[in-house]
Amino acid sequence: MNIYKQIEAEILAASHIVITAHKSADGDSVGSSLGLLHFIEKLGKSAVVCHPDAAPDFLYWLDTSNILLMTDHPEQVTEAFETADLIFCLDYNGTDRVGPEMQSLLEAATCKKIMIDHHLNPQDFPTLAVSDTSASSTAQLIVELIDQSGHIDLLDENIGTPLYLGILTDTGSFRFPAVAPRTHELIAKLLAAGVKHHLIHEALNDNNTESRMRLQGYAMSEKLEIMEDYHVAIVPLTKEELAQYNFKKGDTDSLANLALSIRGMKAAIMFTERDGIIKISFRSKGENNPVNLLAAEHFEGGGHANAAGGMSNLTVQETLDKIKSLVPLYFPKG
Repeated sequence: MNIYKQIEAEILAASHIVITAHKSADGDSVGSSLGLLHFIEKLGKSAVVCHPDAAPDFLYWLDTSNILLMTDHPEQVTEAFETADLIFCLDYNGTDRVGPEMQSLLEAATCKKIMIDHHLNPQDFPTLAVSDTSASSTAQLIVELIDQSGHIDLLDENIGTPLYLGILTDTGSFRFPAVAPRTHELIAKLLAAGVKHHLIHEALNDNNTESRMRLQGYAMSEKLEIMEDYHVAIVPLTKEELAQYNFKKGDTDSLANLALSIRGMKAAIMFTERDGIIKISFRSKGENNPVNLLAAEHFEGGGHANAAGGMSNLTVQETLDKIKSLVPLYFPKG
């Protein structure tokens, strides 16, 4: 029995299924959660999605009304964990990725846990695990679950739309090296099932607020710094600057990629001061410019070779100075 048939068997045997994903929701965590939820429902079972926090505003065109948030409904989330006989752990490889409140619930749960993820260095906490670092996204692995468990006939627009979104966002619109022939084969199955890809692109990309566009313009014109010798772009933003442009979660998500799009850039680092810490996004191009090492070794983070995240407890200026001192160690001149 392949791993996906084992997962199907666990779904069919369970009575109280909980679907979880990592803190700081993104397109892949939300998309894979909703896609799996709708697939489970097509199998004739029910499930509840429990996330640590809300999705960014630019994902609100999805129907996220059936996602319970730890930040908003802690009692209901706690009850869901305490009664669960199966917990899915999507798009994360360690229990600490769900935030301290949900982490304690996850670790206290004695039921079976299934991890489906594509990040490096998974912890050994699940009962079953699909940990495929070659996959473009967790959403791609959910499509694999549907396909390889023998239920591709159940795939429809309702299941496929959030899964297409998850693949789309985690591949940078199919530009990252993790996109493989299999990625496109599975995308074809989503389109054949009725997914309207052009509407997803429109909803995702043509939904900017005026304040978001003005913030991005300010960041590029006033805050962008380029370390020309190392071909690295840096964009720091203070909490005051975010407030000036009525910052909402997700407003700065594209800034690192925007800076990376400058001709000749090997890497881009964007960081914002919010929630009492500095949150850092690292992006890079090519096999010779991994940013996950920089994130893991100096900023309590990690991720993929070309896309990683981290944090800093220093001030904005101290964080900027630290990054500038580290760039020469990770990105050679020329």
